[in-house]
Amino acid sequence: MPHALPESVEELKALASSLLNHLSRSNGEIERYSAVVEQNALEIAQHRAVLDAREAQIKELSAYIEKLKFELARYQRWRFGKSAEALPADQLALWETELDADIAAVESRLEAAAPETPASDEKKKPRRRRLPDSLPRVEQRYDLASHACPECGEALEQIGEDISEQLDIIPAKFFVRRHVRAKYCCRACEHVHTAPLPAQPIDKGLPAPGLLAHVVIGKHLDHLPLYRQESQFARMGVELSRSTLAGWLGQLQVLVEPLGARLTEHLLTERMLHADETPVPVLDPGAGKTATGYLWAYRSGPWSPLQAVAFDFAMSRGKEAPKRFLAPFCGTLLVDGYAGYGEILKRPGMSEAACWAHARRHFFDVWEATKSPTAHTALAEIGKLYDIERGLKDLSPENRAAERGRRAAPILAEFKAWLENTYAKSPPRSALGKALLYTLNRWRPLQRYLDDGHLNIDNNPVENAIRGIALGRRNWLFAGSEGGGQRAALFYSLIETAKLNGVDPHAYLNHVLTKLPTAKAKDLDALLPWNYRPQPTPAIIV
Repeated sequence: MPHALPESVEELKALASSLLNHLSRSNGEIERYSAVVEQNALEIAQHRAVLDAREAQIKELSAYIEKLKFELARYQRWRFGKSAEALPADQLALWETELDADIAAVESRLEAAAPETPASDEKKKPRRRRLPDSLPRVEQRYDLASHACPECGEALEQIGEDISEQLDIIPAKFFVRRHVRAKYCCRACEHVHTAPLPAQPIDKGLPAPGLLAHVVIGKHLDHLPLYRQESQFARMGVELSRSTLAGWLGQLQVLVEPLGARLTEHLLTERMLHADETPVPVLDPGAGKTATGYLWAYRSGPWSPLQAVAFDFAMSRGKEAPKRFLAPFCGTLLVDGYAGYGEILKRPGMSEAACWAHARRHFFDVWEATKSPTAHTALAEIGKLYDIERGLKDLSPENRAAERGRRAAPILAEFKAWLENTYAKSPPRSALGKALLYTLNRWRPLQRYLDDGHLNIDNNPVENAIRGIALGRRNWLFAGSEGGGQRAALFYSLIETAKLNGVDPHAYLNHVLTKLPTAKAKDLDALLPWNYRPQPTPAIIV
């Protein structure tokens, strides 16, 4: 029912006053509610900021957890993996050898237990390879006790021979090389004249060049520490203490150093070099433990006319060692991402090439640990580059560079675009993100091999030269001193260079140690491994 209109001024004033009071109260409530809304909006904004911060923290922690899971999986794979990477190469080879022996034993038992079958029913066996013609033959002849036919008694007539060959060995033996020099006297002036004794590697020393070469090869190629060689020699009836053997090696170092220096001079004139380093424990008696030294390896390219590798030893992995060794070098250096080469690569005339095997290794570790499809894609793309390289080995450097530009360059262009796009969407701290960033950061040196057919796609040639040393560490455990490391670097240089040139290291060292005592500086080039030609070895009957 509608309100009655005021009948007097007083009632109208009262109604107006009531309305004003009500409106005043409403305005107060509106202001209060507005303040509450503003406060709620501020709190919501603060909560949202906290949530955003926590979300960013969760993403960061997720990437960190992924990294830790990757590291854990990689360590577990190294420790418990089924592949060859789970075992050191020498232990794996030992296991495979024992397995081969077990298989051969089982096959022999089966052959002995199986009934005889006609020749036509026998399974075809793989043909045994002919023994090398270079091996000497020692004949043992067999004849019948009687040349009368046991069937009819008539005389037998020889119509040929049946010849079968077996491989045998005579264990290594010591022998004494006697130098017999004729002596003459002059009755007229009473002077005595004797044929001169050839100069020896160790003047007036007991060992001949062959024995010295044997000790060097045993220690630095076959990885037999001197105490093991001492035991071997004792079993062969000769007592040679390890201190005596060590003394021989020290004297040989002085004799061979000029030849090693000449090898290095030739190597540093190359237009490109591979470089890498490997740690070597060094005995530190004062501290009661071992320190860490480093063998640095520098190798010519696989397609260079000069096939050589030189080792250098230093007690540090710092930049000073390569800086000193590479001071005369000017050209392209193919290395991994180690920062120690940075100052060298800034010199005028120097350029850097990077190793695709190192880039691939980062993605391979991610794939093995997480089975990431992204890592698998990267591996497939890098695999395409290696597929191309396998078909270019026999080409000239010019043709190799042309083929790389035609076939590999488009793949690399697409691969780089994929890397950049993928990295933009990947957590930077994740293992995958680091693998992507490593490749992108080194992209320019990684693609340098496209323009130069002398360059290899990776640093594997020098890593292969180091591999034997890495295996040897399991036997000799540590170098005895810094001088021992330098001595090892010298002998490794000669031995590994001989291997690169298809030369038997023992025969080469025997030749070198025979010639060096009378060699002059102008004769050193003829004694370098790539100039060595096999020498006829006189037969020795003992």
